[in-house]
Amino acid sequence: MYAPDRDQDLRWIQRAIDLAALCPPAAGAYSVGAVIVGEDGTELAAGYSRATGPREHAEEVALAQLPPNDPRLAGATIYSTLEPCSQRSASHTPCAQRILEAGIPRVVIAWREPTLFVDDCVGYEQLVEAGVTVVELPELTAAAKAANAHLGDLA
Repeated sequence: MYAPDRDQDLRWIQRAIDLAALCPPAAGAYSVGAVIVGEDGTELAAGYSRATGPREHAEEVALAQLPPNDPRLAGATIYSTLEPCSQRSASHTPCAQRILEAGIPRVVIAWREPTLFVDDCVGYEQLVEAGVTVVELPELTAAAKAANAHLGDLA
């Protein structure tokens, strides 16, 4: 499994934050960026919310760029500016579940999901319970929130 040092985690989460800034603002949705990095430290895929449609999440967009059985996912890390969602409408698989199905063993986030749209996001907990290593970088929470200024005060 890819186990980067803190500087590499910070660099990749910054790339995800830069992607989040590309999101078209939406009144009912967060602007999130995500990057999947292979075990060798190279970018495998990247995405941001609403990049390919009005309801797509960043992790969903990034994962869609790779075959579901891509062997590189078994050693990859996904960097996301926001905790992967644990619930969505019936027609969309939550991002935490997508990450588990893809077999990605490590997730790095900048920000836990606040209660603005979902009262109790448990994506972080679901991933940890399934054996995924989850790293939170709270020093970048403010930068991740900045892409969501369209939603008002999220603190």
